[in-house]
Amino acid sequence: MIVDPDLFESMRMELRRGSLVLAVLARLREERYGYTLRQALASDGLEMEESTLYPLLRRLESQGLLTSEWREEEKRKKRFYRLSPMGEAMLSALADEWRGINASLDKIL
Repeated sequence: MIVDPDLFESMRMELRRGSLVLAVLARLREERYGYTLRQALASDGLEMEESTLYPLLRRLESQGLLTSEWREEEKRKKRFYRLSPMGEAMLSALADEWRGINASLDKIL
């Protein structure tokens, strides 16, 4: 049976959404600015548009999971992000949850 490409794309994006939050939190255990974060995620196979990444970073920061700081580097102002202590605790909890879900899906699939 052939899969409807529009329906597949919609479901694929829904599946990715939660995974991207986990990936961003995990990558921000090290301080990064947006562009280098996008590059790191892309090298891991998780490409993300700027229009998705920057609102996500702002939301995570407003939730207290990230801290940020403006600095000048290479004659340009860049905003550097890093996990806050609350973000580190959330990453740990979400990673445990992810592992449990993944183990269950491995059994089912």
